[in-house]
Amino acid sequence: MKSYATLAELENEVGGEVAVSDWIEVTQERINLFADATGDHQWIHIDPERAKAGPFGATIAHGFLTLSLLPEMAASAIQVRDTRMGVNYGLNKVRFPAPVPSGSRLRGHFRLVKFERLEGGAQLTYEVRMEREGSEKPVCIAESVARRYT
Repeated sequence: MKSYATLAELENEVGGEVAVSDWIEVTQERINLFADATGDHQWIHIDPERAKAGPFGATIAHGFLTLSLLPEMAASAIQVRDTRMGVNYGLNKVRFPAPVPSGSRLRGHFRLVKFERLEGGAQLTYEVRMEREGSEKPVCIAESVARRYT
């Protein structure tokens, strides 16, 4: 985990990679639970036997499941000690260039692209590139907007 004492210290990092998350395993159980939570029970996600004959040779995670790992990745990647809370403000861009087969391990690389001061804090825009262990192609690229308050 990369730790910053203050938001002002983080402001100096605009344009660079500021942190890398821990690895997260995307198990079939996690995929099934996500399917239940969202009602998306498409066979490519939840039917291992049928998925073996499908385009990816195995079940794959939902794109939105992959995206939903962003907060967990951020929590293990970066800490700003003078902030009392952070909130998700939204997303500007999201793409899923490659699938996430069940059993994959993912981690996020956070590049700070914009820092905007707010009263009582700052709005931070990160480009997050999620990599799958053993793959050259990212599984998700998202521009995430968060607010941190001191």
